[in-house]
Amino acid sequence: MKIKRQKQAKKTISFYKYNFNFREPFQILIDGTFCQAALKNKIQIKEQMPKYLMGEVQLCTTNCALKELETLGKQLYGAKIILQRFQVRKCPHFKNPVSASECLLSMLEETNPHHYFVATQDHTVTTGLKKIPGVPLLYIILNTIVLDKPSQASIDHVQAVQLGELVSLSQQQSIRSLKEEQGISQKDTERRGKKRKRKQSNPNPLSCLKKKKKKGLPTQLLKKTEEGEKKKRSRHKKRRTEGGDNTAAPASTNT
Repeated sequence: MKIKRQKQAKKTISFYKYNFNFREPFQILIDGTFCQAALKNKIQIKEQMPKYLMGEVQLCTTNCALKELETLGKQLYGAKIILQRFQVRKCPHFKNPVSASECLLSMLEETNPHHYFVATQDHTVTTGLKKIPGVPLLYIILNTIVLDKPSQASIDHVQAVQLGELVSLSQQQSIRSLKEEQGISQKDTERRGKKRKRKQSNPNPLSCLKKKKKKGLPTQLLKKTEEGEKKKRSRHKKRRTEGGDNTAAPASTNT
């Protein structure tokens, strides 16, 4: 049974590693109900959890979960001592604490961006977690820690990514990291999308300059070409005047 559970756990962990980019050390979010069950079944969480998950782990909890155990009194004093040994992660309810179940669900948001494993015995938490894709669930049954199979929401999400309907979380993170490396932000993309208005520009100052004389030609050649152009123009004028005189001469003889 132990070997079978280990194989199933390895298969489930590889599913979350490949499809949801989970990496070691695994972050395990624990509440008071899990600590109470571990205390009753004499389970050493710090020793058995890394062995079962076959990797390094970081055990953590929230301030709301600790305060809930304080309000419940002496019955859960042992669970409170165990929970106090773990790292306390910041939650948005520091000033106004809420129940542990509500706090855990808020920590995971809609897509579990921090890649938390959740260890709990609370039924309301487990039902809420199964609706969020990419959340591994741990609980205690018969003196053993058990990693639950991927929920239907996780399987549907993976199938949608494979069909090309969605972009996976790992792909989203890789796109963000590439944009950060290249110095591209959301503001830059918005600016690129908007069309820029063209400003009225002044004429090019180089186009207003007078044409320069060609270099390399001697001054005598330039003068000759200029004189030749003038002569051609004057010849045309003479032809017109001569033609006028010829037409006028016979008219005077007839009179």
